[in-house]
Amino acid sequence: MQVRLSAYWTDPDGTVRSPGETVDVDAVTLARMEEQGMVENPDSKTTSDTGTTTTTTSKPQKIGPGPGTPPDQIGPGPGAPPADDSGK
Repeated sequence: MQVRLSAYWTDPDGTVRSPGETVDVDAVTLARMEEQGMVENPDSKTTSDTGTTTTTTSKPQKIGPGPGTPPDQIGPGPGAPPADDSGK
């Protein structure tokens, strides 16, 4: 199946693929990539008679706070529940 990447991905051969690239993957790999948000707009995909997957273009998923974020703004917000440390 052909899918368009929304984030960097390393294929099984070790090649790093960039967001926007179209790659050919099997159904199991596609499912894993969708769970991780690695493919563009997986909810609106359509399958043609040939089994290829097409997606609409969307912004890639942002992971992490970014390089310019002050350290005091990284982590859970003030309304987050306390950590569950009872098992330690």
